[in-house]
Amino acid sequence: MTDRHPTSLADLHNHLVPGVDDGARTLDDTLESVGRMTEEGIRKILTTPHLDGSLTLDRDLLDERLSEVSTAFDDAARAVAERFPDVEFRRGHEVMLDVPDVRFDDPRTRLNGSSFALVEWPRLQLPPGTTAVLHRIRREGYRPIVAHPERYIGIDLTLARQWREAGAHLQVNYGSLVGRYGAEARAFSFRLLRRGWVDYFSSDFHARPERRIYRREAAEKLAALGAHETFARLAATNPARVFTDEAPLPVPLLPAERGFWAKVREILNLESA
Repeated sequence: MTDRHPTSLADLHNHLVPGVDDGARTLDDTLESVGRMTEEGIRKILTTPHLDGSLTLDRDLLDERLSEVSTAFDDAARAVAERFPDVEFRRGHEVMLDVPDVRFDDPRTRLNGSSFALVEWPRLQLPPGTTAVLHRIRREGYRPIVAHPERYIGIDLTLARQWREAGAHLQVNYGSLVGRYGAEARAFSFRLLRRGWVDYFSSDFHARPERRIYRREAAEKLAALGAHETFARLAATNPARVFTDEAPLPVPLLPAERGFWAKVREILNLESA
């Protein structure tokens, strides 16, 4: 199977529902942002407003929050369908694991009602027991996708491996590949890519005029490395499979670097593994 020339891209992490989190503020913001994403070749959008996982432990509070988001999303979805009829616009949540026993039995907490759940920890900090939490989510029949693992303070390859062994998938932000979140996040993104541990790329776009999507810049970065197939698998094939509740396909490794400094970087990477 080849993904070199995908017909369209898919994005499973962004904040386009108006007025419900720190993303889009108005419906106009939503429509402007969807337009920008279509210009980047994205035709499948799974938007993911923030949800505090602790709310899942109180049915009344959870229903109140999910109903608020549903009302705003339904208005946005109608407007998107009218303005961009070729865009598949769906909803999930980016669920904050602010308590260890977050529940995902309500399909609205998951991505498009599938078995996949996009998760993160508070304030880019990693509490003790993250692997056990992911293992518990997977054991209960859901498939956690860890949002932007490259951005967490103190993340290392050992922990990333443990997350994957627990059954979690990893989603890297486009911007991380080009330094949007700093040199450490960029370097760790490529360490993950060189081991085939990234399952999805997404924008984490917050629907503000001053924000960038970084899809094009990330594609150029991987193209310069000869990694067209890798980009297509991560930006098109695998995120599109979430829409149909299918597991991601294995991702081609980045081509090996050449030259003296490439060897030095590889040695340093091995030492930090």
